[in-house]
Amino acid sequence: MSSRERILEKLREGERPFSPSNPPAFYQPMTPVADDDPAALRARFVVEAQKAACVVHPVKTPEAAIGVILHLLGGETAVSAWDLAQIPIPGLADALEQAGKTLVGQDASARVGLTGVDAALAATGSVVVMSGNGRWRTASLLPPVHIAVVQGNQIMPHLESWWAAQKADGLEHTRQRSNIVIITGPSRTADIAMQLVMGMHGPQELHLILLG
Repeated sequence: MSSRERILEKLREGERPFSPSNPPAFYQPMTPVADDDPAALRARFVVEAQKAACVVHPVKTPEAAIGVILHLLGGETAVSAWDLAQIPIPGLADALEQAGKTLVGQDASARVGLTGVDAALAATGSVVVMSGNGRWRTASLLPPVHIAVVQGNQIMPHLESWWAAQKADGLEHTRQRSNIVIITGPSRTADIAMQLVMGMHGPQELHLILLG
């Protein structure tokens, strides 16, 4: 028996410091949401996202969403983007091609990243972004400007309700993804002299295209 196994054996034989207990049947959400009506969730999400320094662009049509994206891209010709089949805007691929925008996938030199999201959390104004095939992780983490497309039906009350929905589906969707990131506003830090610096470890701007 190795020294490691002897130590572990002693620990297993030792007296337990706490008596066994059953986990609670219900956990209170960290940030409760009183009204889960879809319109109320949408309004709460917009308010909380703006508090976190996001720029929210509510749009009613795919054409309006494309117009906002092209305006934000400006003179940029390269876009670090997900596979456009993963971004729910019909006609986006043709519009970008006609505007002379090239999709570069995982290019760290691109100034703008374009992604969809997997969920939006009303309680905190956060978006859930899961990477995988055709969903480059770098598109939301490296470019100075991140544009994320949010569908209205993706807005959920809070992180706990989103995770409960994943568990109810057997976690099949999450197991297919290589990485899960919860993004609340642009990247920021105040490690040095308690001075807030935006964009230190990721995008300096986060634009949310909120489809109606």
